[in-house]
Amino acid sequence: MRYFARLREQFGLDGETLTLPDPVVSVADLIAHLSSRGGVWASELAPGKVFRVALDQELADPSAPLRDGAEVAILPPVTGG
Repeated sequence: MRYFARLREQFGLDGETLTLPDPVVSVADLIAHLSSRGGVWASELAPGKVFRVALDQELADPSAPLRDGAEVAILPPVTGG
């Protein structure tokens, strides 16, 4: 797992290695699993919050399946000009 920008600051870490329970098989499941930590995790990953998830450096939708050893990154939307 890697966290970027605002999320890195809010979570207090830039990454971690996770061993996920069997029911976590998709990006949506992963987000729900992380949200279940409560506190800032629940508020930053709540429905309606804007962030993107990349799976092995490609943007992924919530139904994307997770693979063992995959790099998952959660990042806020990119802005700029």
